[in-house]
Amino acid sequence: MDLGLAGRTAVVTGASKGIGLAITRALAAEGVTVVAGALHGSEELSAVAGARPVAVDLTTPTGPAELVAAAGDAVDILVNNVGAVRARLDGFVALSDEEWEWSLTINFLAAVRTMRAAIPRMTGRPGANIVTVSSVNAFLPDPGVLDYSAAKGALSNVCKSLSKELGPGIRVNTVSPGPVRTDLWLGSSGVAATVGGASGSDPADVVRRQEAAAPSGRFTRPEEVADLVVYLASDRAANITGSDVTIDGGLITTL
Repeated sequence: MDLGLAGRTAVVTGASKGIGLAITRALAAEGVTVVAGALHGSEELSAVAGARPVAVDLTTPTGPAELVAAAGDAVDILVNNVGAVRARLDGFVALSDEEWEWSLTINFLAAVRTMRAAIPRMTGRPGANIVTVSSVNAFLPDPGVLDYSAAKGALSNVCKSLSKELGPGIRVNTVSPGPVRTDLWLGSSGVAATVGGASGSDPADVVRRQEAAAPSGRFTRPEEVADLVVYLASDRAANITGSDVTIDGGLITTL
């Protein structure tokens, strides 16, 4: 299926690994020039033909604008993907202002600042659109990731509002993954390791229990999220805006 994306320019945040790397690869495979922002980059990102890695700290007030500027005057697609989570096992009262600021900055303000910088460069571009990687935690509040849930809820809300402000010129959609097979869950400092260490459980058992909570019986793969993002970014989805698409193996059971 030709998605009609060849020749376009995309900006992707958090592109060095996981979901962001998968999105960069998928867009580049469609002939998109991808300006790929990440704090440190990676060998995998540098190996993607069609990607232009940009080393940038997206948690600074100026970092997002620096990344967008690297794309030049015309941006067709923006994918807000950068984000991070730390399991909060000591409860709400233990969360400091610094921890709140960290979570809100990387999971919310980085996207806000990137969109603010990109929208003027997207205005008037046929097919211009924004796809933001949110989370099921935007509508599945979890005390174990309380600050992350709050930040993702705010992010989804802003994107829905922007779809109304920017339509019909720029489409705005969100994707809400459940657990994905990335370092956020599976890394040495990821959710499984943190929860397992606190409870004396093997992190692999933590993962198995979480997988069993979904009808599909497994985590989503980064490439599956990427395929969904690329579809939403294409003209095949030209009348989809203001939507949130959940990809969680059936974890969320409400309508």
